[in-house]
Amino acid sequence: MPQWDPFKDFLSIRERIDSLFDDVISKNRSCSGASYGVWSPPVDIYETEKEIIMRAELPGMEQDDFKIEVKENVITLYGERKFGKDLKEENYSRMERQYGVFKRIFNLPNVVNESDVAANFERGVLEITILKAVEEKPRQVKIEIE
Repeated sequence: MPQWDPFKDFLSIRERIDSLFDDVISKNRSCSGASYGVWSPPVDIYETEKEIIMRAELPGMEQDDFKIEVKENVITLYGERKFGKDLKEENYSRMERQYGVFKRIFNLPNVVNESDVAANFERGVLEITILKAVEEKPRQVKIEIE
């Protein structure tokens, strides 16, 4: 049976607050016309019987532009979507895409095996698969009394 973690709820609250601030900052930047700063790639997390799967949209990025960390049932995805090398912001007549650094932190819903993580990055979508830890089931020991 998974052990209760009192800090799990705090991490969930932190995720919500981070997301709120990211939304406010990105809306303010897009209103002012500046598109470089903090952005937050959309993420889906779901689970099957044996694994947890996370999919993140990272269009226009290369594998070297982001990193993944899984530690103590928390997955962190961070990186940077860079502005075009040969392009200057002042040459644009319209800029709607967002660029810059991002950091997404998610508390995983189950105990996972940190050493059993696989990732696939194809057509701008990162898919991370993490195996759930095998729960030890209570077992009965029969004691014979003489």
